[in-house]
Amino acid sequence: MRFIAALPVFAFHATSGMNFLRGGTGDFFTDIFKDTGTPSVSFFFILSGFILTWSARPRDTVPGFWRRRMVKVYPNHLVAFAATVVIMLIASDPFEAKKFFTSLFLVQSWVPEILVPTGMNPVAWSLSCEVFFYLSFPLLLPLVRRLTVRALWTVGGLLLVIPWLVVLFAEHAVDGAPIMPGQSLAYEQLWLVYFFPLTRLVEFVLGIVVARLVLSGTVPRVGMIPATLFALGGFVLNAQVPYLYSLGGTAAFWVVPLIVAGATADVRGDRSAMRGRVMVRLGEMSFAFYLVHTLFLMSAQRWLVQDLSDGAALAALLGCLAASLAVSYAMFTWVEAPLVRRFGSGARRKADPRVLPAATAPGPLAAAADAKD
Repeated sequence: MRFIAALPVFAFHATSGMNFLRGGTGDFFTDIFKDTGTPSVSFFFILSGFILTWSARPRDTVPGFWRRRMVKVYPNHLVAFAATVVIMLIASDPFEAKKFFTSLFLVQSWVPEILVPTGMNPVAWSLSCEVFFYLSFPLLLPLVRRLTVRALWTVGGLLLVIPWLVVLFAEHAVDGAPIMPGQSLAYEQLWLVYFFPLTRLVEFVLGIVVARLVLSGTVPRVGMIPATLFALGGFVLNAQVPYLYSLGGTAAFWVVPLIVAGATADVRGDRSAMRGRVMVRLGEMSFAFYLVHTLFLMSAQRWLVQDLSDGAALAALLGCLAASLAVSYAMFTWVEAPLVRRFGSGARRKADPRVLPAATAPGPLAAAADAKD
């Protein structure tokens, strides 16, 4: 499912502002994919909170948890960051200290200045949010675990509403110069709704709450096909609302059933194409794929596509997809997986005041979650 969710991000970057597809065909696909990237990011943020809660180790320590998360994120990030530096050197692009160091240490999304969150590798801004989520998780999980089932449902509903309230606040209370002449959208509004880690934390916490509800056994059964159709319908509707309302966590309502359906299908052992060996490996590669795909797209768009025919430009686009897959396979196989095996595990410690509380709760799925861990 992670790889399927990453493809709309690729499609969005390949069609929005890039001329791989031209003329009426280009306009058609640009219109289709213009808002597909944002729901996918929301999916990943919610899924992150869900999986960390689902697989939380009963006797895990906070330092151990943080170590595994950093080993998972930073090696691939540093490889992609180094590739970005090489590309910029080849293109003689100027280096700005603020962009360079905030991106290197994954704190760029905290800076409310245009081009800083997307400086260097443009997609790495979301890792800035993820690192903040990981640092917060040991504090958030105990709080959510104290909630009753009724309180979990209430909090979950509130978390679905909050992103819309943030948009309303940004629209009516945040001022700034328009990003583009003739537009009303200010960068300060975009940053608050889309890039600001505290705003996106709502989706991560929603994932924690949804995981607790699924583990409690109180969530109605959701089939994969209805959940998929529901999410696709949300993607379509998301493209019809005003731009600011299509950003951030406003898509959370549409993707939550899909995450629930995938988790419960695994527990029940339902047959699923998503569980095949190829799809699982693509899912494992999806993190690296997400990090490198824009580097190929922007490089091809800068040096290659503008002088090509329409058919050759389409071939270049497919070549970017193939190259992104090949490099992401190499990064997962030779960077991410070995380092996670080497530094991401470790012996479980005895009772420790820093130990994370167990995620499982009484309910029909608790034993299954323990078994998966």
